[in-house]
Amino acid sequence: MSLRKRLKKHEGSAVDMTPMLDIVFIMLIFFIVTATFLNETGLDFTQPNAGGEGPPGPPSIQVFVDAANNVSVDGEGVDITTVQFAVESRLANAPKASVTLTAHYSADLDPIVQIKDDMESIGRKTVLKVVGKP
Repeated sequence: MSLRKRLKKHEGSAVDMTPMLDIVFIMLIFFIVTATFLNETGLDFTQPNAGGEGPPGPPSIQVFVDAANNVSVDGEGVDITTVQFAVESRLANAPKASVTLTAHYSADLDPIVQIKDDMESIGRKTVLKVVGKP
């Protein structure tokens, strides 16, 4: 075989990449369209202004978590598992009362999150406050 024939054979054997690029772009569009984005909520640690107080609102049920993770509802010590029931019993006497969750800055987050989730499960929005020196 002559050199000219061998060179002619190699010139015609190019790989066409267009179909592969089409498939890649179709897959990219598919994954973008089918992707789901999570909307996760977090704890709101914004502190109220130290300015003057506004007009008095509805009564508030105070839930406190101290540095040793002991929980009290309106000054009465309760177990973490019974916080929801203690708040519900106080809501029977004052149905429009709000719930204020006050936590010491060195308290663990687990009881705070559990109490906040318990209050949301009974339909009460909870105001979160952090006390103590950072």
